[in-house]
Amino acid sequence: MYNFEYKNPVKIIFGKGTIAKVANEIPKSVKILLTYGGGSIKQNGVYDQVKNALKDAEILEFGGIEVNPHYETCIKAVEIVKNENIGFLLSVGGGSVLDATKFIAAAALYEHGGPWDILARRGPVKNAIPLGAVLTLPATGSEMNGNSVITRVSTLEKLAFSSLKVMPQFSILDP
Repeated sequence: MYNFEYKNPVKIIFGKGTIAKVANEIPKSVKILLTYGGGSIKQNGVYDQVKNALKDAEILEFGGIEVNPHYETCIKAVEIVKNENIGFLLSVGGGSVLDATKFIAAAALYEHGGPWDILARRGPVKNAIPLGAVLTLPATGSEMNGNSVITRVSTLEKLAFSSLKVMPQFSILDP
């Protein structure tokens, strides 16, 4: 298998050892929020690879994103983004983590009501925090699109949104 890079418009960085390239894709002067799920990235070594690649960056972490990510969890991350002046989101994990990260990116800068309006009222996403992805399980195409599905536990609603503003700037796919 050969390593390659492809952009359509997401830059796809594919191949063995490509996680090390993550630092080249994120601006050096921004504070990063690393998002992940239940912690499998710590067991499979991906977390250590990402942290090593970004050893010179200022990173905060937000873990615990569920499968079928919860709106309530995402809002906790939105507060961190706002309070800590986060300039870049890095999703490390599977499609659910990336869906949550896309919503966080949009909700953090949403100005037309509450963040739930993005989903429930199809509120326009005019701005979003830039984001990238290190995918551990590319299966839904989330690494190459601006789509996201979020579940609101309190009302048992599962809604989607789509915006070009939340397309990853890059996605690293290291088999």
